[in-house]
Amino acid sequence: MKVAVIGAGTMGAGIAQTFAQCDEVEKVYLCDIKQEYADGGLGKVKKNLDRSVAKGKMEQGKADAIIAKFETGLNTIAVDPDLVVEAALEVMDIKKNCFKDLQENIVKNENCIFASNTSSLSITEIGAGLAKPVIGMHFFNPAPVMKLVEVIQGANTPDETVEAVKAISVKLGKTPVQVNEAAGFVVNRILVPMINEGIFVYSEGVADIEGIDTAMKLGCNHPMGPLELGDYIGLDIVLAIMDVLYKETGDSKYRACPLLRKMVRGKKLGVKTGIGFYKYNADRTKTPVDKL
Repeated sequence: MKVAVIGAGTMGAGIAQTFAQCDEVEKVYLCDIKQEYADGGLGKVKKNLDRSVAKGKMEQGKADAIIAKFETGLNTIAVDPDLVVEAALEVMDIKKNCFKDLQENIVKNENCIFASNTSSLSITEIGAGLAKPVIGMHFFNPAPVMKLVEVIQGANTPDETVEAVKAISVKLGKTPVQVNEAAGFVVNRILVPMINEGIFVYSEGVADIEGIDTAMKLGCNHPMGPLELGDYIGLDIVLAIMDVLYKETGDSKYRACPLLRKMVRGKKLGVKTGIGFYKYNADRTKTPVDKL
């Protein structure tokens, strides 16, 4: 099987690594709008594999074989994939235009399955007007580790495509959960409003950053508190999902916290920018930010 991953950011690189580690995948095209972005994504994969080798979790020969499956470049290299997984920015027009260009100008394999890793957007709208339907194949970060794949069926997604993607997910060692289209699907509809509420609790002065995270870890047995988790997901992604939930439902309970919007505007996005609710140091330690 040949797979093209469109978008070489954190999620795209992780998804590409997940496929490359599967014995049934012979080729992975890792694509982005610039060659340097695609190469940067492959660099993330190499770092992950080097870390696994250093810890004795993987042999060097296996890591080399995984990297050998990759070809990086612009979307135009994705001529013959059996599966496309789009992991571009969480913006509807970007995703729609990406699929339109892939289907009309680039992908020549008539049997190719087109999937989106969107975390909250409508699969039906993404696929509207396209010659071939789109399915949701939502991985979770870090994609090589997290076992869940949400498989989202849009209004025009055939049942056989759903079954095919579920079967592919199993081959990757994942557990697929079929989801009917709804804003935020299952996980993010429950999880992201919790993170947003944690931000409200902080902004109202109820407790400090460490206090909120410690309370949720010890009180709910969560492995990570909501503010740290928001940093890890990316606060821009958290905001985008909250805005989709609010727009799709019209329910005020999904109103994004003003502090969240302020932090995103200030590029304080969490781990990816080195600062969010915590400051992330070069030695991979973190300290809570004094004032936001």
